Amino acid sequence: MTQTSVIESLRSKALAALEKADTAAGLTDFQVEWLGRKGKLTVFLKSLSNLPMEDKKVTGKRANEIKTEIETALLEKQKILRQKELESDLKSQQLDLYLPGDPYPVGREHPISQVINELVRIFYGMGFINVGGPEMESEFYNFEALNIPANHPARDMQDTFYFNLANNQLPLPQMEAERSREEPVLLRTHTSPVQVRIMQSYPPPIAVVVPGRVYRHEATDATHLSVFHQLEGLLVDEGVSFADLKGSLERFAREFFGPQVRTRFRPSYFPFTEPSAEMDISCLLCDGSGCRVCKQSGWLEMMGAGLVNPRVFEYVKVDTEKYSGFAFGMGIERLAMFKYGVNDLRTFYENDVRFLEQF
Repeated sequence: MTQTSVIESLRSKALAALEKADTAAGLTDFQVEWLGRKGKLTVFLKSLSNLPMEDKKVTGKRANEIKTEIETALLEKQKILRQKELESDLKSQQLDLYLPGDPYPVGREHPISQVINELVRIFYGMGFINVGGPEMESEFYNFEALNIPANHPARDMQDTFYFNLANNQLPLPQMEAERSREEPVLLRTHTSPVQVRIMQSYPPPIAVVVPGRVYRHEATDATHLSVFHQLEGLLVDEGVSFADLKGSLERFAREFFGPQVRTRFRPSYFPFTEPSAEMDISCLLCDGSGCRVCKQSGWLEMMGAGLVNPRVFEYVKVDTEKYSGFAFGMGIERLAMFKYGVNDLRTFYENDVRFLEQF
């Protein structure tokens, strides 16, 4: 048998074997048997090196043509087989492209953010706009301009967090250009400094609410945090009286807690208001009959308020003969505790998803 006859016989056998291979594993076996390093066609091609040059040219050319033909046929068979397997998988899986996808969890606002947004909405309905200010303040804005002198207990270095700007080169907050860099700077203990800044920057009439983060040097427990949120309110105009303050806060309480809530005002003292009062609401749990939460009094302390002290107006150069105003301040976490029936402030910040998903 001539070498040409041998190569043609190998071609016929290879194509017949390829035709029978109808699985991925069968095609792999075929490739190893015929085209692998020790495959039949590969071994035959290597044997052609012993032929005379003239026979090698003719037989070698034909052998390479047959190898290319078989490789092309193998690739085509692999393509056809993959298409069949894909069609089979689609039929067996019954894929419905119109079915909805898996639900993706969607986040929500933190309960404290929800309370802040609701407070801003309520007061916006009464004509108050939402403003903000720096959290790092000078003693002037945080204390002096609010009629809190140097010997006031609130000025105790242990009650707040101070910075030494001269040593630490921290950025100055927005403060008067003529004030010295050596002046003590602190994290604000209330949002009240913003009312001073607003009155310095804008003439009356003024009606603003100031929600924001504040800082106190306090031990953390169920009812105290060293970092929490307050909402300050300020209204300055001609003829503002305590009746305006009382009416505004009573409306706020009914919108926030519900129409059934009752309010009362008790005389109190704050350096930046005169006269001053504490506002209480009827206990939301016992409806005023007395329980453990309200300490059997039937009332919950809600906020401090009062008419703006004339000395504060003097600091910001507002004409006290023409204008008067009121201010109030409340702890936002405390409001959230009462509204949602939470008995520990710390639970708002423990990042327990089981707790947060309830709001």
